[in-house]
Formats: sequence, structure tokens, C-alpha cells
Amino acid sequence: MFAFILRRFLSSLVVLGFVVSLTFLLSVSQKGGPFEREKLSAAAKAERESKYQLDGSKWSQLERYVKRLLRGDLNVSLRYQDLSVTEVLGQKLPNSLILGGSAFVIAAVGGVAMGFVAAMRKDSALDVTSMFFALAAISIPSFITGPLFVALFGLKLGWLPIGGFGTIPQLIMPSICLALPFLAYVARLTRNSLLDVKSQNYMRTAKAKGLDDATALARHAMKVAILPVVTYLGPMAAYVLTGSFVVESVFNISGLGMVFVNAIQNTDPFLLTGAVVVYSALLVFFNFVVDVMYTFLDKRIQLHA
Repeated sequence: MFAFILRRFLSSLVVLGFVVSLTFLLSVSQKGGPFEREKLSAAAKAERESKYQLDGSKWSQLERYVKRLLRGDLNVSLRYQDLSVTEVLGQKLPNSLILGGSAFVIAAVGGVAMGFVAAMRKDSALDVTSMFFALAAISIPSFITGPLFVALFGLKLGWLPIGGFGTIPQLIMPSICLALPFLAYVARLTRNSLLDVKSQNYMRTAKAKGLDDATALARHAMKVAILPVVTYLGPMAAYVLTGSFVVESVFNISGLGMVFVNAIQNTDPFLLTGAVVVYSALLVFFNFVVDVMYTFLDKRIQLHA
């Protein structure tokens, strides 16, 4: 186990290093540059580039940035010049984590439950209805479901607030809107996986011993069928925890999704790379957690160095 963890940790550092390097090089190579909009003189522009260590070749800029990054310094934001990248991310990330955490719970729990019920009642009206709902949820993008939620539950019915962030009522609509496509995918994945496991010989043996379908699925099939779902939950967690620009825009939430877009629009290489560092670190971490969880869910799987 220790050798596996060490190997995965080292490989994760390599992946993070590659992603960060590529992101930084692409961001500093954008046409226009971060200081073009200010219409500075050549001397003033050169002074600003030297101040923020954006002078010299792209490789020398990357080298200086990586050295600062290894010291835990994400540099300063060129858009919010009074704040460091760490401070900007520290202000925005908590909102995205709250929104994403709520959406993750809804998608994971709701999707597994819906898939389980659909598999247990295969080809019934309940199965067809739930899978039709899942298909619709996957097909309709959040920039449509978001305004629909606002118009129906916020403006017409007045059940929920249509903007702001910080209270449970304000969290309900954006969390469900963000979770819906993932919930639908988890439901379909759970159903198909359970139906595949349900046809195995040991499931027929369990039923022959007198277990009903629901008990056999819960006790024996779910442990195996859940593995593909767990595989999907890793990257899904990283995505929802870093927020969604569309959902954050519709419901007026200041989160990490807005940071990505603003950093690109304002040609802010340090802020953009810092946001990518956070997202990549979460993605690598959750994929590692998924690998470790395999051994607890299926004893046949062993982690080897």
C-alpha cells in the first residue's frame, strides 16, 4: 500500500507539473498580452513586464513562475492588483466548494437510488420514466435549466430566491441545477451496471437461497456494480467542487467558475494558472481516492506498486 501511494504521489506531481507548465505557457502566449489594453508606452510596458517577471523568453518566465510556485507563491493577480492569486482563490473557492459539495451529494445519492430502483423494476413504468428523466437531464444544458428554474420556482411560484448566496434556500436551485446532468449519468450507470451483475451466476444462487430481488441487489450486486459509478465520481467531484460558470452566472454566485472566465478575458496568466492548479490538484486527489476505495469495495482488487 505504501509503495502504491508513493508511486501515485510522484506520478501525480509529474501530471500536475505538466498541466501547470502547459497552462502557463499558453496563457502568456495569448495575443495582446496582459498589458495591451492599458495602452502603455514601450518603456512603461517593459517596466511592468519586468515588475511581474513577464519579460524574457516564455521558458524563462515559466522557470521563474515554477520556482515561486514551489515556494507556495502563486504570484499576484494582474487584474486584481491589490490581491495575490492565493487571496483571490481564497475568497472565491469556498462558495464553489459549498455549491459543488451540495451538488455532489444530490448527484451521487439521488443517482444511485434512482438507478437501483430502475434496475429492480426493469422495463416497468417506473424504469422507463426514470430513464426518460435521466436522458432529458443529460440532454438539456444548465444554461437552459437554470433560467427555467428561476422563472418557475423563483418568479412564478415564489418558492425560492432567485439570486444571492449564503443561505440554504439560496443554495437549493443552483445545487440541483448543477447536479442534474451528473445525477442522470450516475443513475444510468448504476442501472446498467446492476443489470449486468444481476445476470451473474452468484446472483442466481443468492435468489435460489430465498433472497428477494431487492435484498440480493443490495447485499451482493451493489458492491460490484458500484465500481464503475465510483470511477465516475472521482472526476465528477473535481468538476462540481470547482463550480460551473453557467450556474454561477445564472444564480449570481461569485465562485471559481467566474475566476476561470475572468482570468481568460483579462489575460491574467497568474490567476488562470492558479485556478488550474486548484482544479488539477482536486482531480488528481479524487482519482487517487477512487483507486484506494476499490480495495474496500471489492476484495479481489489489490493495489500493487
